Amino acid sequence: MERPRGRGAGINSHNRFHKLETEYTSEDWQQWEDQEVNPKTQFIIEESKKLLSVSDSPDLRNYNSINPYRGCEHGCIYCYARNSHEYWGFSAGIDFETKIVVKKNAPELLEKLFHSKSWQPTSIMFSGNTDCYQPAERKFQLTRKLLEICLKYRNPVSILTKNALILRDIDILEKMARLNLVHAAVSITSLNEDLRNKLEPRTVTAKRRLQVVRTLHEAGVPMGIMSAPIIPGLNDHEIPAIIQAAAENGAAWAGYTVVRLNGAIATLFKEWVHHHFPDRAEKVLNQIAACHGGKLNDSRFGLRMSGEGKYAEHIRQLYNLACRKYFGERELPDLDTSQFIRGGQMKLF
Repeated sequence: MERPRGRGAGINSHNRFHKLETEYTSEDWQQWEDQEVNPKTQFIIEESKKLLSVSDSPDLRNYNSINPYRGCEHGCIYCYARNSHEYWGFSAGIDFETKIVVKKNAPELLEKLFHSKSWQPTSIMFSGNTDCYQPAERKFQLTRKLLEICLKYRNPVSILTKNALILRDIDILEKMARLNLVHAAVSITSLNEDLRNKLEPRTVTAKRRLQVVRTLHEAGVPMGIMSAPIIPGLNDHEIPAIIQAAAENGAAWAGYTVVRLNGAIATLFKEWVHHHFPDRAEKVLNQIAACHGGKLNDSRFGLRMSGEGKYAEHIRQLYNLACRKYFGERELPDLDTSQFIRGGQMKLF
């Protein structure tokens, strides 16, 4: 069967919460081939009961995040959020890219939260799981509405995206930046367009992402980049060039993670790497495992993000050297939580 066009995953992996697993015959594949080769994106409207996700992971520090959408049409093959799609009865594979859950009442939930007496102002991460500026945002504009509310109440935010759609909201971000209420980062995994297109099929080019960094920097928004994930044997050699390009366009910092293939992502990534890079697929997989104690998956706090072993140490040293060389003494200003306006209106007396 031909792989789906314009999608990262080539298959719908088995949902671990489903007792039955379906196997298709060649006749079945022939019958459904046209539908599967060009699957259409479906938007599933949801009235959510809860908006904020709170992480107590020692790797991530305590932080709150907002994800207006479940699933992501960007289709990044490595995305750790894929596994979460199984909780809603979907596959982490093609379903993750084509069945997008839209939290239509997200703005109302955020405003209700800010009205709560129990809310202690703290930075909120936009895109803690899926990209808040994915293609669905152009249609539903939930992220823009959420940012407007954060500005109204003076609650700081951090944003991570790989979509140039963030520039649509530059008017809001400029105002927040003047009040020290926003940091933003752009995800850049490769400057090689062939690799980028295979890894992240429905995303903008690296050149365009660097333009986003420059444009927001020039607008006064403190900028950084995330070079994540680093995939041994595919993009690790690009670390210095990515950080140099980011610094030249105004970024003040860079972060990275080493890829880990937990749950269904291992199945999806194996199919992907054997399809696109058959000559070095096993080498790539072995090098990933070498960074995680001999396994493709890794859930160990303190090690899962950066890995361990000689190859992981090589990546860490390359990253640190490039940051020292190109960022120098640049720093991000602290976000300001002291300006929070409970109720959304400033007191006159």
